[in-house]
Parts: sequence; structure tokens; C-alpha cells
Amino acid sequence: MAQYYLGIDTSNYTTSMAVVDAAGLLIYEKRKLLEVKKGERGLRQSDALFQHVLTMPELFEDFTLHVDSGQIKKVIVSSRPRPVENSYMPVFRAGQSYGKVLASTLNCGYQEFSHQENHIKAAEWSAGANLGDQFIAIHISGGTTEILKIIKKQNAGYDIVQIGGTKDISIGQLIDRIGVSLGLDFPAGKALDRMAVNSESFDFKLPASVKGTFMNLSGPETKAMRAIAQGGDSHGIAWATFQCISKSLEAAILNACQDTALHQVIIVGGVASSSYIRDFLSHSHKLEGIDIHYGDAKYCTDHAVGTALLGID
Repeated sequence: MAQYYLGIDTSNYTTSMAVVDAAGLLIYEKRKLLEVKKGERGLRQSDALFQHVLTMPELFEDFTLHVDSGQIKKVIVSSRPRPVENSYMPVFRAGQSYGKVLASTLNCGYQEFSHQENHIKAAEWSAGANLGDQFIAIHISGGTTEILKIIKKQNAGYDIVQIGGTKDISIGQLIDRIGVSLGLDFPAGKALDRMAVNSESFDFKLPASVKGTFMNLSGPETKAMRAIAQGGDSHGIAWATFQCISKSLEAAILNACQDTALHQVIIVGGVASSSYIRDFLSHSHKLEGIDIHYGDAKYCTDHAVGTALLGID
């Protein structure tokens, strides 16, 4: 009889569930993006938590049409943002609560990992790459920009050490703030990325500021906002935003690989789905000799696939 592993993730952007089998084959998944009002740049934790409570039952309405619940061996939940002490966000309480109820009801195992480990595992799985026991992960999402040294644990999960990132706002925050100011819906990443790729205006530029493995993005944000207020070309501003981000990542990745002597890099998180960033880094002469991997774009945005995979015994 097949054994299934049910993953649940309730991030600040999406309510997600996924089921995989013992071989790591995705059996079923469902997710729903949380609703953000036009012009807003995100959700308060209390509002996001409330939406999760309302949305979770919807995800399981037709669950038994796709999955035999009697074959679920374990429920696995993303219980915190990062696998470090005192890492906490209220939104993950929704997944914890539903996960514990489901595990008790189904009389099966229960396990917790972090949202960050979910992203890393899903990217590694969908990329199909052999990264070895140690590698570098670049986690770029709505609220996170971190350069991480990853050491695989013997059983499941990772030992993670942050070795770089941003000193001020995250890459995702920069993209969303500029995108919303240009009139795009939140989250603005996909729409702003399309604008950057399709831009025919390349005169406006934003400065990249990188020291070692750490980036500073508040300066580019200030300059971009000033350009928007002055009626600058929206596609040109989008291009300059992703050009600045890509150059910053290029420099930080190069420095991280030199510092650690590691040359396997995987880029994870919602921003990792950017076509502009992928194309820029893939054609970077400065990064020759470094293997950069990306997960399937479908599994860059928030989901629960990695969480389910982490639970496989």
C-alpha cells in the first residue's frame, strides 16, 4: 500500500497544501493566494491569519477525490519562517493548528519544519540537480533576502548559516514597493518582471551597492521613487530595478562562492521565478565556473511541496 505525506504551509502570501508519496512523486497540491486590496503593499499578520482560517477548508473540499486519506503516514507543517531560535510569525499558527488536528484525526505522524526549508527542498527537488552535501542557497522572496550556506542533515532538513543578504529592505520589498507605486497589484513581482523583460528603455539606471556578501537597496528605492514621482517611463524603471537587483546578486554570489569555496548555488523563493534575473545570471561572465540552479518557477512562489517532501522517512 502506498504511503503519503501531507504538507501544509501558511505563509504571509499563500495558503498551501501538497501530498507526495514515499518516492517523492507529487500526488496532489492546491494553494490559494491571499487577497490584498488594490494599492496596499501587503497584509497585516492578523489579516493574513484570518484569511488562512477561512481558506484552509476550501483546500480540502475535494481532497478525498484525489487522495486516500487512510494512506497518509504523516502530516508535515511549516511552523516558522526560518530554522533558527525565536523565528516566529503568527500566520504559521494556522497551519500548525490544522496540521495537528489532521494528524490526530488520521492517527498519523506529525512533524514541523520551516518555511525556508520548504523553499530550499522544493527547489532542489524540482531542479533535479545534484548539489552535494554542502551548497549555497540564495533565498529571495517577499520579505527575505538571505545568502545561506547549506549543510544537509543526515535524516531530513538542513543546517543553515546565513553568510549574506541585505542590510536594509529585501529584494522582494524593493520590487513590490516600486511595482505598487507604478500602479501594479501586490505582489507586483511577476508584472514588474514582464515590464522589465519587454522594456525598450535602458537609459535610466539604479546604483548597485554591495559590500562582500551584503547588499543595500534603500538607495535604489529612493532613486526609483523619485523617478516615478517625476513621471519617468514605467518600463524603463522596471528594467532598471531588475538590472540593479541582478548586478547586486551577481556580485554577492561571486563573493559568497569565493569566501566558502563552494560552487553549487541554488536560487529559491518567489523572486527566483523572475525571467530577467535568471537570464542575467545565466549569461554572466563573472560567474563562470559557478553552477547556478533554479527550481521550476511553479515551485518558487509559496507552496507546500517542499514541506511534504521533508517529511519522507
